[in-house]
Amino acid sequence: MQLWQVLLIILIILVIILVVLYFLGKRLEKKQVEQQEQIEAAKQNVTMLVIDKKRLKIKESGLPQMVIDQTPWYARRSKLPIVKAKIGPRIMTMVADEAIFDIIPVKKEIKATISGIYITDVKALRGSLPPRPTKLTWRQKLSNMLVKTRKDAVSQAQAAQGKKKK
Repeated sequence: MQLWQVLLIILIILVIILVVLYFLGKRLEKKQVEQQEQIEAAKQNVTMLVIDKKRLKIKESGLPQMVIDQTPWYARRSKLPIVKAKIGPRIMTMVADEAIFDIIPVKKEIKATISGIYITDVKALRGSLPPRPTKLTWRQKLSNMLVKTRKDAVSQAQAAQGKKKK
């Protein structure tokens, strides 16, 4: 086979893969819209005292067995943002939305919008919530890493000089 024939076969395979991914993406997008509509229909506002929050595997989370059984096999190893909260007289384990997990305060009372066991939004009951952490750009991460390694090198050099003097 000639080179152009091999490249043509590879190009055809790539086009087929892109078409399949396009239609799968459309189907998943429709499912997500339906799920979001269900969440919006079942949402309610509650006041809760947040006891603890962690990222845990679904088996270790303390969620009901029915919820664990309904999760797909590929999602069972991933870590979920889990919040333990006291809602009224009951202590419940809930799953927080990834976007709001970082701003949920621990050991404080909040007003939350929940849908089943899913926390979709939080508001401060007294005072204010901590600000959302800013996302660093890759350039900022790189400069922070360089500064840290430079400081480590300087501190190691100073420690070595201090040992030589003794």
